[in-house]
Amino acid sequence: MVTLQGNTIFLRALEPEDLAFIYHIENDETIWEVSNTQTPYSKFLITQYLENAHQDIYEAKQLRLAICKNESLEAIGLIDLFDFDPKNKRAGVGIIIQNEVDRNKGFGKEALGLMINYAFHQLQLHQLYANIGTENLPSLSLFTTFGFEKIGVKKDWNFTNNSFHNEILLQLIKK
Repeated sequence: MVTLQGNTIFLRALEPEDLAFIYHIENDETIWEVSNTQTPYSKFLITQYLENAHQDIYEAKQLRLAICKNESLEAIGLIDLFDFDPKNKRAGVGIIIQNEVDRNKGFGKEALGLMINYAFHQLQLHQLYANIGTENLPSLSLFTTFGFEKIGVKKDWNFTNNSFHNEILLQLIKK
């Protein structure tokens, strides 16, 4: 698992013990906007999800990993590959750091770097993409730091807080 080990964090597969952590994230209405969620998730549904989390990315077409601190082993966020398309060698990527106290400390940057390396070298993907709202400046900054380029704007794409908002499509092609 050296590929998924960083200086301050590591990425690991989800465990049944992550139920409360995932339940809290999935039901945090303040982040529903970035996850395109509109309804809460029950512990029953999340338990079922965790029971199937062992599925191979080729079968599930997605991979969700916990972002954990090296020093405490505490899970602080999640990073996902989604819409995995092995034929065309691409996937979407998304990341969330749960608590404000852990944001802007480099954990997300390290996690994204590990995931990019894993996607390009272990999974042999050719490209990754991300969908980020134009107001989400920290995420836009994070992804562009790694060379993701803006390839399009989806106008009035998301309806939140009683108004429409644009979403930027970013793409990183393996060099």
